[in-house]
Amino acid sequence: MIVGGGLAATRTAEQLRKAGFTGSVTIVSDEVHLPYDRPPLSKEVLRSEVDDVTLKPREFYDEQNITLRLGSAATSLDTAAQTVTLDDGSVLSYDELVIATGLVPRRIPAFPDLDGIRVLRSFDESLALRRHAAEAHRAVVVGAGFIGCEVAASLRGLGVDVVLVEPQPAPLAAVLGEQIGGLVARLHRAEGVDVRTDVGVAEVRGGDHVESVTLTDGSEVSADLVVVGIGSKPATEWLAGSGIEVDNGVICDEAGRTSAPNVWALGDVASWRNPKGHQVRVEHWSNVADQARVVVPAMLGQDIPAVVVVPYFWSDQYDVKIQCLGEPIASDIVHVVEDDGRKFLAFYERDGAVSGVVGGGMPGKVMKSRAKIAAAVPISEVLG
Repeated sequence: MIVGGGLAATRTAEQLRKAGFTGSVTIVSDEVHLPYDRPPLSKEVLRSEVDDVTLKPREFYDEQNITLRLGSAATSLDTAAQTVTLDDGSVLSYDELVIATGLVPRRIPAFPDLDGIRVLRSFDESLALRRHAAEAHRAVVVGAGFIGCEVAASLRGLGVDVVLVEPQPAPLAAVLGEQIGGLVARLHRAEGVDVRTDVGVAEVRGGDHVESVTLTDGSEVSADLVVVGIGSKPATEWLAGSGIEVDNGVICDEAGRTSAPNVWALGDVASWRNPKGHQVRVEHWSNVADQARVVVPAMLGQDIPAVVVVPYFWSDQYDVKIQCLGEPIASDIVHVVEDDGRKFLAFYERDGAVSGVVGGGMPGKVMKSRAKIAAAVPISEVLG
């Protein structure tokens, strides 16, 4: 049984059949939609360019004899009885369980319950935001992480005036550091976004619909749309009382095994032990397929392939694809080697070695760095 209705669930089911598993496979999802791809929600779906983001058609699940329990949220897990209880009261038993429940968006409890305040994680939320955006004139996007930046870019493309609010000194500063965050801020400002950093939201006001946002510096911004993009947290509340070890995600070993027998986890919800013995939870699309290729053979008692993973993620903002290879952190030394005022390329250095590369609008040069990052070569070798 696989609990979750996104990429991790679909890739796991797919790998099970590819590995020759002929037993029953059930996907349990709280979504009513077929498992779908989430990255387009803040981009193509929001901009009305795409409506179908399903990962596989219904025929795939039928042909592969994969049972779908859609619109059925898992509410509890009994690892001793090896059962999962759903929100309709039904109890499903399993031989092997895969937790692939992903993330839930963080909200701001102090915000009033006003029309026009949106979060973005699901397809339905994207459609609701799209409807609001079609009538909006001025939006405040709270949080300049990847989702916030992508939503800001999409809203600008729809002709909405955007104020992007970020408590950090720059967009993406917590992930990529202030220097590269400054280049991202420059990109947004060039597109007409009012980027405000080192400031948060003090109050949201309105009647039935949001009308204004007061920031912590005392300034007031009129807005008929507010999008909260302050990050997400692992969807693990349903595991309370199960005995599954949880600490910023489901704790797993290097093959996805959890603290309970016959229970596995992968994707955004899972914190895997890396080769250095550290627990790492990765929220990147490309990570899921790599983990599925490890979890499935481990679950089936087959040889686990040696997978050399160089973490990779990307973010499409306007006409610039921002890509990251490796594991750069905000405290690394940053070497910007190319910058034409819009597109850029930067290498990250840690302990004298290259730890990652980030490029904006330079896909070829980013991807050519994979081998050097995997080998953690001296920074001098990439700077030339």
